[in-house]
Amino acid sequence: MERLWRSQLVESMLERAAADLYRPDALPKEFGAVDGGYRLSEAQAQRILEMQLQRLTGLEQDKIVSEYREVISMIEDLLDILARPERVTKIIGDELAEVKREFGDARRSEIVVNGEELQIEDLIAKEDVVVTLSHAGYIKAQPLDEYRSQKRGGRGKQAATTKEDDFIEKLFIANTHDYVLCFSNKGKVYWIKVYEVPQGSRTSRGKPIVNLVQMEEDERINAILPVREFREDRYVFFATEQGVVKKTALAEFSRPRPSGIIALDLDEGDRLVGVAVTDGKHDVMLFSDEGKAVRFDENDVRPMGRGARGVRGMNLAKGGKVIALLVAENEEQSVLTATENGYGKRTPIAEYTRHGRGTQGMIAIQTSERNGKVCAATLVSADDEIMLITTGGVLIRTRVTEIREMGRSTQGVTLINLGEGERLSGLQRIVDRDEENGENGNGNGNGGNGHDAAADGAQAAGEANNETNGNGSDDVGGTPH
Repeated sequence: MERLWRSQLVESMLERAAADLYRPDALPKEFGAVDGGYRLSEAQAQRILEMQLQRLTGLEQDKIVSEYREVISMIEDLLDILARPERVTKIIGDELAEVKREFGDARRSEIVVNGEELQIEDLIAKEDVVVTLSHAGYIKAQPLDEYRSQKRGGRGKQAATTKEDDFIEKLFIANTHDYVLCFSNKGKVYWIKVYEVPQGSRTSRGKPIVNLVQMEEDERINAILPVREFREDRYVFFATEQGVVKKTALAEFSRPRPSGIIALDLDEGDRLVGVAVTDGKHDVMLFSDEGKAVRFDENDVRPMGRGARGVRGMNLAKGGKVIALLVAENEEQSVLTATENGYGKRTPIAEYTRHGRGTQGMIAIQTSERNGKVCAATLVSADDEIMLITTGGVLIRTRVTEIREMGRSTQGVTLINLGEGERLSGLQRIVDRDEENGENGNGNGNGGNGHDAAADGAQAAGEANNETNGNGSDDVGGTPH
């Protein structure tokens, strides 16, 4: 690097290729071809040092010189192309002629004007998934094969990881091309395709359902219904807080709109409390916060259009309101009712006899000063579990078998011990079992205040002997098991 090198061969080739035109921009001016010879740069010197000894033989030297001459010739030719536009035009013409020669045969694919338009949905595979919705409104879908078949007595598999104050409220299997109808408290319905529900692992929480539909600021989803096909012989049955009911053909909801549509024309101050899909062959039950229930044939309500207001389903006293809509599928189930002061009971559904629509109904549970108003009613089976929710944010999970089965006119037993100023705000049937809940798979969990649900159930059993029915007589003694 300290001296100038002279090579007649190199100098002649650099002269042919106009060295100044292709000189690397990063090469300092003191290196390369300079007056009086050639000065090596550090990179060139390093490459020479790394060169194998065999390349310094006469045969290898001739090969290097030959390659060097080819590179110089290519540089010289490329510089000539750039300097002469007519050569550029000729090269383009020659290349196009070669493309025509290779691909110039008759068109093999047919071009049509009105071809079938592909939608995103057409590219999504049809498969069954498990959709879960938590009490706090988090929804997700996960592959069905994550729920492996288990032997009888297994502990089950947890459907989702939820917060301490949340739990899975709805779980159903649906095809990725099915619809989920979302009904809001304002009587509107929104559509979600199952494939639009965010995919999640078994332990993820999902995404808030309010982020998937375009709702108003003070609007919230009250009920969801999975629908595979909009059959003509199926109906959507509605119930409002003020006792209005309506039945609309499911087919009338077959044309989705992004902004939703009116499913029920609500009176001012009224709100939707329950929605169910029926087939015209079941009884419908409405429960009021006054402790009354009415059961009638759903055919007592004629099918109406979406814009209709509905008809009177239950006659309420001043200030009363409907708190639940249930569809009686079979006589083997029980109705679990709960009051705001933490009392409740199970009653066989057969004790609720059928009456006409629009009546005040029959007593479902006594609403005494001890009990307070009714806050929830739901259909349960003996192997179900429920979650009790208080206004203080406390959640207690317990088995249905911990609650006594009693007659309609009784006051019930203690479901939960409430703190001062607290009220029971509702209860929900839990649709999945927690695999962490013990070896016997009994599904007991801890509530939000850390109490054990089984312990609360045992305490309720001990108090059962002290509870009185609506007539002032003692309840049947014994435990609620």
